[in-house]
Amino acid sequence: MKRLVFILAAILSFGVQAQEASKAQKLLNEVSAKVKNYDNMVIEFKYSLENEAENVSQETRGDVSIDGDRYLLNLMGTTQMFDGKKIYTIIPEDEEINISNYVEEDSNSITPSKMFTFYQNGYNYKMDITQNVKGREIQYVKLTPKDSKAEIKNILLGIDTQTKHIYNMIQTQENGTKVTITVKSFKTDQPLAKNLFTFNEARYSDFYINRLD
Repeated sequence: MKRLVFILAAILSFGVQAQEASKAQKLLNEVSAKVKNYDNMVIEFKYSLENEAENVSQETRGDVSIDGDRYLLNLMGTTQMFDGKKIYTIIPEDEEINISNYVEEDSNSITPSKMFTFYQNGYNYKMDITQNVKGREIQYVKLTPKDSKAEIKNILLGIDTQTKHIYNMIQTQENGTKVTITVKSFKTDQPLAKNLFTFNEARYSDFYINRLD
């Protein structure tokens, strides 16, 4: 009898988990479908990194313009641009530019252009807590890598249930480092400059250009 009760409990638990995963997938798909309708997005955000064990805590602001796969990211004094083929990392402080080819199957990082779709491969997900943030209902979805050797322990995506926009993303790594990105401004269908995602090497004649590929 005890064994039967255990089996029934396991079946019920599995059913609840499957239902939660289905709800989470539905919500994530709604977010992805929403952003696909935009011509472009311009996002201002707050970036924070914390590791209590290492006594590390830093906070800054950044912004990113996204048009399809292309993006222009400004963060911590560095500009990173992806024109659809190559990634350009511009570091004014060091007067250095790193240029590399982007190979999607070799990239496990969450780039700006993958922010709304990265969960589709390599993650298990379930519904997490709901919070009220200044009158906005934020539903969190917890994503856990399927790869047991992944450096990422889990990711919490906070989603505004009304707008279906991402409010924040909390990434916790196995070493205890926690990175939080909170959206402060989200604008869509903006008049972007035609050359915004075009690298003009002539502008950086004094920079050392490191071609990694």
